[in-house]
Amino acid sequence: MYVETIPNRGSRPTVLIREAWREGKKIRRRTVGNITVLPEGQIEQIRRTLKGEHLVSSDDAFQLLRARPHGDVAAVVGTMHKLGVPELLSTRKHPKRQLVLAMIAARILDPCSKLATAQKLDSRTLSSSLGEVLGIQRAEADDLYEALDWLSQGQARIEKKLAGRHLADGDRVLWDVTPVPFESHNCELAAFGRPKKGGRSQRQVLFGLLATPEGVAVAVEVFRGNTGDPNTVGSALDRLQGRFGLERVTMVGDRGMITDARIDEELRPRGVDWITALRAPTIKKLMKDDGPLQLSLFDEQDLAEIRSPDFPGERLLACRNPLLAEDRARKREELLQATEVKLAKVQARIRSKRRPLRGEDTIGVAVGKVLGASKVAKHFCYQITEDAFTFQRNATSIEVEAALDGIYVIRTNVPEAELGAEEAVEAYKDLSKVEQAFRVMKGFALEVGPIRHRLEERVRAHVFLCMLARYVRWHMEKALAPLLLTDHDPQGATARRDSIVAPARRSVAGERKVRSQRTDDGDPARSFDTLMADLKTLTKNETRVEGTDITFDKYPCPTPLQEKAFRLLGVSYRM
Repeated sequence: MYVETIPNRGSRPTVLIREAWREGKKIRRRTVGNITVLPEGQIEQIRRTLKGEHLVSSDDAFQLLRARPHGDVAAVVGTMHKLGVPELLSTRKHPKRQLVLAMIAARILDPCSKLATAQKLDSRTLSSSLGEVLGIQRAEADDLYEALDWLSQGQARIEKKLAGRHLADGDRVLWDVTPVPFESHNCELAAFGRPKKGGRSQRQVLFGLLATPEGVAVAVEVFRGNTGDPNTVGSALDRLQGRFGLERVTMVGDRGMITDARIDEELRPRGVDWITALRAPTIKKLMKDDGPLQLSLFDEQDLAEIRSPDFPGERLLACRNPLLAEDRARKREELLQATEVKLAKVQARIRSKRRPLRGEDTIGVAVGKVLGASKVAKHFCYQITEDAFTFQRNATSIEVEAALDGIYVIRTNVPEAELGAEEAVEAYKDLSKVEQAFRVMKGFALEVGPIRHRLEERVRAHVFLCMLARYVRWHMEKALAPLLLTDHDPQGATARRDSIVAPARRSVAGERKVRSQRTDDGDPARSFDTLMADLKTLTKNETRVEGTDITFDKYPCPTPLQEKAFRLLGVSYRM
């Protein structure tokens, strides 16, 4: 038997398996089968087999030397190149730039110490294709520290490029700070301070983010751990106006950041507009007697613009959120009840027959410990004697505070012609996007802390490195939103809100995705990290031709879900 190819004019040749035999002096032929539809490779194999060649299986012909997790690396590195991150760092490709790119990617893929990162990049101890993709053959921890020093020297230049991409004169900028635990005892930046959520004092540093209203971080600054939030505003303005050359901006900061003193000493003299909020004591003053803020304002609306002589030239936007009011009332009642239980235990100790509490000072210390940790001490009236302690709720205090439940007041000097009331409220709420960036940077996603560096400049460079990693991850999450549990239809979510004051809602598509745990295409919806774990299973396999020194890389076929991920990112896994 043999394979015969018959040419056809204007179409592909016909390929037949033919059999030939001799009958006397004649040679007879017949067609055994038509294999025209088969791929050329299979036809060639059949042709060679019928000629008597011994074909070797791929298992015998090729040897798999090493499989490296690759898909997640390709997604991150491809996104960095798409965003122009290498050019942000330096227009010239050199070893330090490649190491910084590797550290940025490693923060997203598997955040760990610089020593562990170096080991994962080294070709002898690698745990993925990251080092190979970026052209790194050998890496020691000291190499990464030197690259970190190089990054520190270029921070101002890189931030200026980022600001040029994402900020323009007249834009709004978000500014917020957060503490990070610090492990080293030999760094001048480390100082004892309290975490933002309360708790015991800890050794920490403070870092602040400058971000766009969309939440894209463009600059970061590190401060001593005991620096007050308002004292960081001047540094942020120096960057905006001095380094970035933005003369006219609107700074958005929370009520603890942009205070009266900062406005008078920093913002107003520089010609910077502001959007912030009032503290509770100031809101109480506005509600006293015949003040401009009265509950009747919210009978038919949840947003009202008021004026006060205490804030000349400024607009005050009073908001009331009923759901927030219910939540605060519930939390207050829970705290009151929990405190009453603990105070009752103090009373039981006084009545105890065995070693009872005695003495006004001793009883006062026990009561003080309970009230000091309760956050509702102002809502209790109590009396202490040598052998007794009584308490009751302060109804007047509770009533006064309850009147403020769900009420907050936005403060801005931006004219109404430039910024409507709803836009101002939305601008203040955009601060939640910076808080989200903090959660990602401080959580398991990027692990900015605890910081263990000793040198001040390396601490700053480490935090800046984490900001760049957040920059890349933010763009990846946005592109991959259709596959993630996050809402991929922000316009639809906005359309479902009853008002700007009401809590944010998911879009119809977003709710359906969370409820069913499925995407619109029926794929499992997942978190960013679990999707990266899925992409990691797409390996890059070093293969050798048996009996030779010839090696090449072979990729498996990506799954349909992996193909979708790379298509959404707009990058290729072949690199």
